[in-house]
Amino acid sequence: MSTSYPTAIPRRRWLTFIGFVAVAVLPLAFTGLFVAAAGDGESAIDNIPVALVNNDELQTTTTPEGEEQIVFAGRQLVTELTGADGFEWTITNSSDAEDALARGDVYAILTVPTEFSESILSLSTDAPSQAQISIRTDDSHSYFTGSVAQVVGQSMTDTFGRAITSQYIDGIYASVGELGGALSDAADGATQLADGATDLSTGLTSYTEGVDSLSSGLADLNYGASNLSGLTTGVSEYTAGVSQLASTLAAINPAIQAQITDPQLKGTLQAVVDGLNQASTGGGTLKTQTADAVGGIQYGISQSASGASQLAEGSGPLTTGAKELTSGAKELSTGLSEGAALVPTADDATDSTTNAEIVAEPITLSVTTDNEVSEPAQAIATFFIPLGLWLGALAVFLVLTLPSYRSLSSTARNGRIVAATLIRASVVTVVQAVLLVLLLHVVVGVDWALAPATAGFALLMALAFAAFHYFLIAALGRGGLVISLFLLAIQLTSTGGVYPIEALAAPFQAVSPFLPLTYAVEGMYTILSGGSPQSAITAAFALLALGVVSVALSVFAVKRIRKSAATGAILSAADSRAL
Repeated sequence: MSTSYPTAIPRRRWLTFIGFVAVAVLPLAFTGLFVAAAGDGESAIDNIPVALVNNDELQTTTTPEGEEQIVFAGRQLVTELTGADGFEWTITNSSDAEDALARGDVYAILTVPTEFSESILSLSTDAPSQAQISIRTDDSHSYFTGSVAQVVGQSMTDTFGRAITSQYIDGIYASVGELGGALSDAADGATQLADGATDLSTGLTSYTEGVDSLSSGLADLNYGASNLSGLTTGVSEYTAGVSQLASTLAAINPAIQAQITDPQLKGTLQAVVDGLNQASTGGGTLKTQTADAVGGIQYGISQSASGASQLAEGSGPLTTGAKELTSGAKELSTGLSEGAALVPTADDATDSTTNAEIVAEPITLSVTTDNEVSEPAQAIATFFIPLGLWLGALAVFLVLTLPSYRSLSSTARNGRIVAATLIRASVVTVVQAVLLVLLLHVVVGVDWALAPATAGFALLMALAFAAFHYFLIAALGRGGLVISLFLLAIQLTSTGGVYPIEALAAPFQAVSPFLPLTYAVEGMYTILSGGSPQSAITAAFALLALGVVSVALSVFAVKRIRKSAATGAILSAADSRAL
């Protein structure tokens, strides 16, 4: 049951009207604030600061034309990153990047390793290696930034990797062209080899024919030589006849000289004539046999000469064919060797599979996380526990009554009046905090070693939020609860922690440092993620200040209420006397 105080009605009508208007537009405020805070999601990512460290070392390679070419793939990657949408890149060195990540000035570090270009160049060798890019995040600053960085990094490596693979395939096509040239040379050598083999075959045929002709001629020569025996016989007969003639002439020579008309001389002369006839006959035979023998010899010699000529003619193509055969074989060997050199080798099937996987994914991404929050539920709980305590404090003052008129009109001090109501509200909010801490450790699975920190911080939040809501009620009456809902809508859209504050629109980033939930979420998130104790201490002092200031303002508001109540009582008494 609520308590109302006598007031000057004209002065409070406008507050009632404002309260009705606020209630009417409250749903619109929630929706509009969320839409305005989200804004353009793509441009929001562009505002998230990320450090970019390029440790790549340039490499030199020799082109097929023999020219040296400088390869600095890391610089090309940095250009691709900074020129495209996604994150606010800050190019720096490793040491400064680590310091910035620890302070929370950046949410992630993307590092290009020293061997990046070397790994890219290795793709065209027999032992390719993957180039690895690393992303380092810190969950104590923002949970979702690590996931976003991983998605953006993976997308980047996939895009750049596809470009590298495309260049590699272009190189394969170029190598295939060179291989085709080498095999073309090998084909030319094979053609010459075939031509040489043809000429060799022709030469061998001519050579065989020449050998056959030579053999035939030698056979004829042998046959002619066998006829030379007839020449020997004829010559012998001729010699015998001549000898006989000589003997006869020798016998008749004295008689011829004595008497020429002697009949016996005639007989002798007749014998001479006969001998001469016989010699003549033997000479004819000798002539015939000699002619036959000589003819056979001449024919054999002619055949031998013809065979030798054909043999000589066959030896020319044979020599040419042999030379072409040798030249073609050398060219074929050279072409095949060049072709083999252009084909990458692998020791075994495993190497081939590994190389194929490397070429398909030339760039990989490794992600390391400092102060990692392993469970998404834990990260989300750090946001909803402060939210629950805020709503819990609001609900408490929907139930609790304001200080009674008797207490306000009493002589009790203002602080005592405030404490009387605030203690009752705090008891309820403390119970709420304990229940939420138990939920955090039992259901969500947060390590019990963190229970003292989570419980202490949750109790601090509960007391601070109770004091703040007491102030709203004391200063604005029930309208203060409507203001609490408006503040809740603003805080839900302006509080970081789970997500980077830079992802919000500029006006919400500006008001975020002045909102209670900002420090509540940051402190609880830092405790769960194991981040810097300084952040949790800062958040605790901010909540403590909120509670102290709220109590002080509540005392001041109660003082005004008591003054207003006294004024209302005087006016009421004056009206009664007037009647």
